[in-house]
Amino acid sequence: MDTKFIFVTGGVASSLGKGINASSIGRLLKCRGLKVFMQKFDPYINVDPGNMSPLQHGEVFVTDDGAETDLDLGHYERFIDENLNKYSSVTTGKVYLRVINKERNRQYNGATVQVIPHVTDEIKQALHDVAKYSGADVVITEIGGTVGDIESLPFLEAIRQFRRDIGYKNTMYIHNTLVPYIAASQELKTKPTQHSVKELRSLGINPDLIILRTEQPLNDSQRDKIALFCDVKKECVIEALDCEVLYEVPLMLAEQNIDELICKHFGLETQPLDLTMWVKMVEGIKGLKEKVRIALVGKYVALKDAYLSVYEALKHAGYANGVDVVTEAIDSGEINEHNAEEKLKGFQGIIVPGGFGERNIPGILASIKYAREQKIPYLGICFGMQLALIEFAQNVLGLKGANSTELDKDAELPLIDLKENGDSMRLGLYACSLLPGSKAQAIYGKDEIYERHRHRYEFNQKYLSLFADSSLVFSGLNEKENIIEMIELNDHPFFLACQFHPEFLSRPNREHPLFRAFINAALSR
Repeated sequence: MDTKFIFVTGGVASSLGKGINASSIGRLLKCRGLKVFMQKFDPYINVDPGNMSPLQHGEVFVTDDGAETDLDLGHYERFIDENLNKYSSVTTGKVYLRVINKERNRQYNGATVQVIPHVTDEIKQALHDVAKYSGADVVITEIGGTVGDIESLPFLEAIRQFRRDIGYKNTMYIHNTLVPYIAASQELKTKPTQHSVKELRSLGINPDLIILRTEQPLNDSQRDKIALFCDVKKECVIEALDCEVLYEVPLMLAEQNIDELICKHFGLETQPLDLTMWVKMVEGIKGLKEKVRIALVGKYVALKDAYLSVYEALKHAGYANGVDVVTEAIDSGEINEHNAEEKLKGFQGIIVPGGFGERNIPGILASIKYAREQKIPYLGICFGMQLALIEFAQNVLGLKGANSTELDKDAELPLIDLKENGDSMRLGLYACSLLPGSKAQAIYGKDEIYERHRHRYEFNQKYLSLFADSSLVFSGLNEKENIIEMIELNDHPFFLACQFHPEFLSRPNREHPLFRAFINAALSR
């Protein structure tokens, strides 16, 4: 088989950085000239995270082809700088839905449908699909959850079988575990790692390489102990210490020759590892001195992961402008017209990201009004554009009945309404034509752009004439579907909003133009 597969598992505890380690390995292999693609196996029974609360599961990351996926795919794209697709996201819900549909359509010829082989075969088919449609030299697949979880068992069994199907030299198992530091005894404890690997081996999977999340460096005797009890070579025991900068992780892993070990296992002949640009980027990030303060006003700020791609896009824009962006999340439920100045003074920019539903809307409207009147740079994303239109209509045009049918189904003036095709979500990459001479066109430096979307409601264009003689400009339009994509104010230093989600296309070494321009404007405050 031409494609090589790396399977990344986790044990002991969640949130050990398994996705970041997988992404970092992808970056290293790409810097060796290999074509890399990534995939996530999620054990939840939801078909996708589209219906999950952002406060429970974090943001929903959207791919070019409109797949609603886990936020880990955002990390993958930012590290390897490749656009992923629907084949990169596989959930228990998707797998069982396919199996049940096949059973209902009599595709199993009357057989008793079971986890083995029917469910595991469907999972393995997802591996073949991602290799076929990506054309990658190496596919890195992260298995969600931790070893020992009942939900992950079918995926682990499938990757066990997959090595049997395509061979040892075409597959590699990388296991991530925790080595806790006991402060009272000032000791690192390897026993949790030993037990985690024992659990993995009981399922028929012997790790080829172990990555250890640890607060303190391991000594030689501890490495020897883990290598012995976990049956791996000493050089295949890799430590993952906390890094000052997220994007420093590939450099830390490269120092331990993890890319060399992987290529040797697969027998791959590649060009030498070239991290010149990545090292330069990380050094630039670590050298940032000046700070800029941005207020993120949203409904889901209790969980940072709910706006993860927005936070990262702001950081990337800071790198491009030579500043450290300090983003402070403010719950829109804590803001009103009377305290907006108190809550928002001192910030150099205000951003309102996406959202759904009528909860805590007055606080967002008050924040937008404050940004507009005080000439503070403002960037609105999706919901942030819709509410900017409503705020302008109510407070500048005097149209107090202006609203969204999402917020008030009996709105007197439904500026924002469901799309013509009803309640279906508009997902994925769509074209947008930019108005000649607009700020948007100047920022992008082109007449047509392509951006990712995730929304149901949009501006109702039968009310377009209401804004004809105002300072609000409709600067972006999807001409094919006649959908307003961008707005801006021509009497404001920087007040732009968009219906799409630009944060999904931002990269640490290739920041998004809208975020770059927003941070640049904030610097002038």
